[in-house]
Amino acid sequence: MDKLTAVSGILFLVADVFAIASLAHPEWIVSDVNGNMRLGLTQHCQKIYGRNEICMFPRLSLEWMMTLILISFGIVCLTVTCMLQILSHWKRHAIKYARWISFTAMTLFCLAAVIFPVGFAIEEIGGQPYKLPNQTQVGSSYVLFILAIFFTVISELFAGKVCLPMF
Repeated sequence: MDKLTAVSGILFLVADVFAIASLAHPEWIVSDVNGNMRLGLTQHCQKIYGRNEICMFPRLSLEWMMTLILISFGIVCLTVTCMLQILSHWKRHAIKYARWISFTAMTLFCLAAVIFPVGFAIEEIGGQPYKLPNQTQVGSSYVLFILAIFFTVISELFAGKVCLPMF
């Protein structure tokens, strides 16, 4: 395994961890109106005026359900890519498949990033597509997801340099 393949594999792994962490935490949308509200794709949590925080599994809008599905498939693609990167140490041709699967992950993540803000019009937020209300902001989970996209794109560039001589 050469250095570019190793760097690419590590960056794909970092992107995978960031994407998983973004789904694990309910901080995609954060608001301090009427207490503390944290909305995520897998969990919604609310703390009302000093009481204990209540978390529940949400009924997602169509847009957020699509976002969850796209990110989940992207995570699977990145995990397979990491496995193929390791396999490429013994079977060099596996890197070509890793590149295309990671490209699929990157595409899925970018689609999710475009679809997610359409869901700002849900009742809990009260905004409009692509426009949050003034007291509401994106949270740390959304930032982790954007970082996952960034690392996937950078990793894809490294993987492209690795595969370039093969064509």
